Amino acid sequence: MEEISINGQKIGPKHKPYIVAELSANHNGSLDKALAAIEMIAHSGADAVKLQTYTPDTMTINSDAPDFCITEGLWQGYTLYDLYQQAQTPFEWHAPLFQKAKELGISIFSTPFDESAVELLESLDAPAYKIASFEATDISLIQRVAQTGKPLIISTGMANLAEITEAVAAAKDNGCQELVLLHCISSYPAPVEQANLATIADLAKRFNCVAGLSDHSLGTAVAVASIPLGACMIEKHVTLDRNDKGPDSEFSLEPAELVTLCQDTYTAWQAIGVAGYERKPAEALSAKFRRSLYFVKPLQAGATIAPSDIRRIRPGYGLAPKYFTEIIGKKVTQDIAGGTAVTWDLLE
Repeated sequence: MEEISINGQKIGPKHKPYIVAELSANHNGSLDKALAAIEMIAHSGADAVKLQTYTPDTMTINSDAPDFCITEGLWQGYTLYDLYQQAQTPFEWHAPLFQKAKELGISIFSTPFDESAVELLESLDAPAYKIASFEATDISLIQRVAQTGKPLIISTGMANLAEITEAVAAAKDNGCQELVLLHCISSYPAPVEQANLATIADLAKRFNCVAGLSDHSLGTAVAVASIPLGACMIEKHVTLDRNDKGPDSEFSLEPAELVTLCQDTYTAWQAIGVAGYERKPAEALSAKFRRSLYFVKPLQAGATIAPSDIRRIRPGYGLAPKYFTEIIGKKVTQDIAGGTAVTWDLLE
């Protein structure tokens, strides 16, 4: 599978990187802020807005038992239920958010976390679906999403090879014909030294799919580096302002950084090209300043060329320097002024 298409936009190695801006919980409970974020994303150069569709009750149960308490990391001190209650994008927001994206001409889709979310997103004609890395082992959910027939994106964070294989099989066996696997390190933020971007090309080859990166590292360097390693899709969390201190803000890009991401990943993709050793068009002006052979002394017609009569110097209008020894001892056919390029027609 060399490419897929979302809303008519092709995604694959032959096309510019597809940038997905993940809003996640960075609206901080404000619909107006979520709408403003979509506007920012649309003007940044990104290709799509991504939401997360769940309620706290579709994610977990309301319990403060030890199993349901977060004791370390970015969300330390929360129960799972309280975190998801704060971070959710309410179901009733989805219609206005989808409408806003439509007005701005940018694709919008979401990560459903259960079947009810799929039903909502289908009612809004979502053009694609994303399976979060934490749900990559939820085979029933993958089966349901695949049955929509829409392009399916699966993050592979935490999943081992066997689990990824099961997820891919579940998708394909249930009608998925357009699949993207996103290499992902599910740590927030993700340490750069564990990025292992070489995995991206292996995913594409091993599973015959389009591959990309769901990147939780700080900044844009890892995402840009992934492009020549085969990433066709980049997903990054975004925020209007990290100072808002949303649940995901610490590892999210601000507006100017998102613009940089879009520009730099496109530049990296343009730079890949193909292996080749022919002179490039951009080198045409430079070629004349290579070294070549020049007469550096005046010579009369019939004179024999001595080593001191010619030099290997810039510019490049004369014969190549490799002919230096071959020309020594030859005679010139006409009077030569110093500073004349050595050419075969001047030699006997």
